[in-house]
Amino acid sequence: KKTLRNIFLGIAGCILLYWVLHEPEHFEGILNGFLNMISPFIIGAGLAFILNVPMRAFENLLNDIPNLSARRLIAIILTFIAFVLILAFVFWLLIPQIVDTVDALVPQLINFVSRLEEQANEFLRENPELMKWITENTDLGNLDWAALIQKAIGMIGDSVSAIVGGAFSAIGSIADATIDVVIGIVFALYCLFRKEILSRQGRRLAYAFLPEHGADKVVRVLRLTNTTFSNFLSGQCVEVCILGGMFAVSMTIFGMPYIPLVSVLVAVTAFIPLVGAFVGCIFGAFFILVD
Repeated sequence: KKTLRNIFLGIAGCILLYWVLHEPEHFEGILNGFLNMISPFIIGAGLAFILNVPMRAFENLLNDIPNLSARRLIAIILTFIAFVLILAFVFWLLIPQIVDTVDALVPQLINFVSRLEEQANEFLRENPELMKWITENTDLGNLDWAALIQKAIGMIGDSVSAIVGGAFSAIGSIADATIDVVIGIVFALYCLFRKEILSRQGRRLAYAFLPEHGADKVVRVLRLTNTTFSNFLSGQCVEVCILGGMFAVSMTIFGMPYIPLVSVLVAVTAFIPLVGAFVGCIFGAFFILVD
């Protein structure tokens, strides 16, 4: 039976490989459809994996509540409230700063374009031979301006049609993304409420379908991943506060502009290792040059 099963699996694998190699478009379409179908659940599982760290901290603070269901419900509510408050605080700091930055940059960009135009005109005045060569070789006097205007109008019409089509496509994409996010949040809530049961069922599946040593290794790796990620997230939260505060203090000492914007961007991006400091240096140098 084992030999027949291996032969059957080998033949099925060869047939599947042949189909993938000769029909890649159909395979890609099926794969994309499958990924689109399970993407909300992947988002929900990732969100639950992240929110489990602060929820566990809230549960430890609520040990005085004897009812486990009530304690978990309160911990989940507090976790989501804290998450929403952090996002609201970040956007409350970033959006006004971005608006002020754009208001300050637009006049400077206009002045830059004006200075560039003046320098180009001055360069052409100082080099009449170049101006004469441009006039002789471009034949500006014989251009069909009416045809150029019609072409420009046609291009504008095509651009408007493309923009409208892109807007409807973007609206559809946003609606799909919103549905996926809602399903992901619901699935994350389910995972957080039933994490012990889901963990126990996952272990049973692992030991049912894998050899015992393989299931032991899978369980050990998953436990190590959970512990490592929890420690990493806790350490990154501390690093976020330290790095954002260091940038704010340093920029204040040296009298640099846009302190809240750069500090918050550095703090937010610091959750990805090395990215926060890199973003802070880039934004700081850019705003100093612009100012």
